[in-house]
Amino acid sequence: MAPGVLILGARAPVALDHARRFARQGWRVHVADSIPCRLSGWSRSVAATHALRSPRRDPDGFAADLNAIATGHRIDLLLPTCEEAFHLSHVRGCLPKELHVAVDDFDKLRTLHSKWEFLDLARRHGMDVPDSARVRALDEARAWAGGRGLVLKPEFSRFGVHVRLHPQGLPVDAPPLPVQGPWVAQAYLHGRELCSYGIAHDGELLAHAVYHPGWRLRRSSSYYFAGEAHPRLRDAVAGLVRGIRYSGQISFDWILGEDGRYRVLECNPRATSGLHLFAFDEDLPAALRGEGPLREPASGSARMIAALMRTAGWWTALREGRLATWRQDWRRARDVIALPGDRLPVIGSIGDLGSYARLALRQRCNLREAATRDIEWDGEPLERGGR
Repeated sequence: MAPGVLILGARAPVALDHARRFARQGWRVHVADSIPCRLSGWSRSVAATHALRSPRRDPDGFAADLNAIATGHRIDLLLPTCEEAFHLSHVRGCLPKELHVAVDDFDKLRTLHSKWEFLDLARRHGMDVPDSARVRALDEARAWAGGRGLVLKPEFSRFGVHVRLHPQGLPVDAPPLPVQGPWVAQAYLHGRELCSYGIAHDGELLAHAVYHPGWRLRRSSSYYFAGEAHPRLRDAVAGLVRGIRYSGQISFDWILGEDGRYRVLECNPRATSGLHLFAFDEDLPAALRGEGPLREPASGSARMIAALMRTAGWWTALREGRLATWRQDWRRARDVIALPGDRLPVIGSIGDLGSYARLALRQRCNLREAATRDIEWDGEPLERGGR
């Protein structure tokens, strides 16, 4: 029987990408999530879709569901893609010993996820970081900044949510910081935004991609990924994963400053959109199993979420007078959702959006919150050890 993989976070385009890659390499692909996930589930690459209880609200049920699927469908590899990675790491001791779980130790993930603790870890492993401070009130941030431009963000957050940018310094009428744990104040850096995605096993970097988020939803997630070659970033990532003997997927946000220095801003120990840049026949499943050599996408490759590029991107280009750039970028990129012979995920994504809208109305929150709050982890104590 062909080996089986269970991919979690099936709501995400990166899960769909992983599913297609595993299927191309001959794996039986199962996907699972705790909210609707037709985006991945409707792909011809997927053999079955499974519903999970929310890892945030019901960790015992989440672990029980994973056990049932893994044993009932002879799963060999369990792969998280989104923030369920933290919860999975926390309960991995409850899962079958023979199951390969592609996520690292929980305490290691926590340090990487903390926007404050990560900076110290990065500095100790040779990465350049911005001048930063941990604060709990606006007055602390104001005193620390001393009139400099700064960025404020919660210690645990995602997708740029709640991030405040003050390139000209903190204004007098800035609203107070919400009481939601510590915040990190960082010196505002002028330069080029870059993102990197990697796969590592036992401290060896086995896949790495760098991209510029060319088009994005305001200050949040990007939907256009322009691949670039930055060997110094690859070497910096390799040094950190080697230093902490990291295993799993790992991603970073960077600024290439006007002074030519690369500074790392934060880490996401999970999958991000750099995955899309690899050639479709690249054997990333082998990298996730710990098999070399190092894999990198071709420089200059570009990918996009075409539906967003066609709508939000076009409107942004029109508003900012960048239609010529938009047309050029559109022509050079390939969609990551619809592929020849596998276009149902586009329809599935529309169905998912409708489900998230209903969740948002029921839970009285916005669409982004409805689509992620069941798996988020913001540094709070988790209910069970699982190890």
